[in-house]
Amino acid sequence: MTTTDAIFSRLQLISDEKTASTLRWFFKTGPGEYGEGDLFRGIRVPQLRMICREFSHASVDDAGRLLASSWHEDRLLGLLLLVERYKMPDEAQRSLIYTRYCASTDRINNWDLVDLSCPRIVGCHLQERNRLPLYRFALSESLWERRIAIVSTFHFIRAGDFHDTLAIAEKLIGDREDLIHKATGWMLREVGKRDVGALEGFLSEYYRDMPRTMLRYAIEKLPEPRRQAWLKGLI
Repeated sequence: MTTTDAIFSRLQLISDEKTASTLRWFFKTGPGEYGEGDLFRGIRVPQLRMICREFSHASVDDAGRLLASSWHEDRLLGLLLLVERYKMPDEAQRSLIYTRYCASTDRINNWDLVDLSCPRIVGCHLQERNRLPLYRFALSESLWERRIAIVSTFHFIRAGDFHDTLAIAEKLIGDREDLIHKATGWMLREVGKRDVGALEGFLSEYYRDMPRTMLRYAIEKLPEPRRQAWLKGLI
């Protein structure tokens, strides 16, 4: 039995239909919803992390086969395996993982898949490289590529680098998708936790144009009087 076969067998063994039903609702898989038609085995993230540790020897190709699966949890496990392999000090392998990731965005098609992987792969890979790919993603027709664009900058934020977060947030202010409003507000909030001046400088220029959800997320950690002032436009 190959490693991939062993992983698939394990996933099938621990599948749970009751949990799957809950996950289908939570990740909005109904007609017209953002996760329409996605399939769930019914496996929680902590269980997937345990399997990821158990199969830490799995290859990039094994992870790629999981990412090609129709099952949501299989794809998430494939991404978790790629995140772990990207940590290894092998630049050729890191470049391969980054390239495969960017070529597989049609499989990274829900917010959890994006958020648990892109800062640690895309953000990490572009830390010392040209970040133009993020700007291309920010202009994509794909909701998930646009989310990758902004959430990947979390890696830069943690290093005290806010330039690309603010620049991409500016491009996403007029986005039509609530999931982008939330992700952008979240990244702006993370900037503000480290440098409130950078956040408020951005807000002073753009808060009148920001979707309300984006603004609420961005100012969530500000002192209450300041938060209310931004909400009421009293700044």
